[in-house]
Amino acid sequence: MEALVIGICGGTGSGKTTVTGKILEGLERDRVTVIQHDSYYKDIDAHGSTPPGDINFDHPDSLETDLLVQHIRELRAGRPVEQPVYNFTTHRRLSETRSVKPKETIIVDGILIFVEKSLRDLMDIKIFIDTDADERLIRRIRRDILERGRSVDSVMNQYMNTVKPMHLEFVEPSKHWADVIIPRGAENTVAIDMVVTKIRSMLKKKVEGDG
Repeated sequence: MEALVIGICGGTGSGKTTVTGKILEGLERDRVTVIQHDSYYKDIDAHGSTPPGDINFDHPDSLETDLLVQHIRELRAGRPVEQPVYNFTTHRRLSETRSVKPKETIIVDGILIFVEKSLRDLMDIKIFIDTDADERLIRRIRRDILERGRSVDSVMNQYMNTVKPMHLEFVEPSKHWADVIIPRGAENTVAIDMVVTKIRSMLKKKVEGDG
């Protein structure tokens, strides 16, 4: 059976990972593969001599989306892939990779996953998490300081110089492609329950179709 591909998009700090976790609670976890677009950031060497502070990590060009598209196609065809592992502190890809096995459901999350048509076209369901901008900023600051070793000044400068402008240019307009928009993120249990029900229904149809 060809895998069901679900895209979960939303701005930085919108709660994509939390919503993904809530969806997984309603599915059979061992039959789902989760892939994050963030794992496909290009190594800092790909930016030449540009210092990290001057790199726009919120622009589509900072990610190797073509490789992600290739990997999803391979997984849908039943073949395993070796996913890159990216270090957000050093901005480098590690030498080791993560082995990802094909499963009947693939969840892809990221802020820019609806921008590229080739990636968008692989998705059976496209979900956009619509969260208040102030709340997203607070989450971003907390995450980058606690998990990625950044200073408050560097986080705020990046937010004003690239994160916010790129959100307005790429992320927010990509909401147009969503099949489902979930306001308030993981708090919206009604919407998440509806999504889980839809996923189960689509999986059942795929099984019956193959049968």
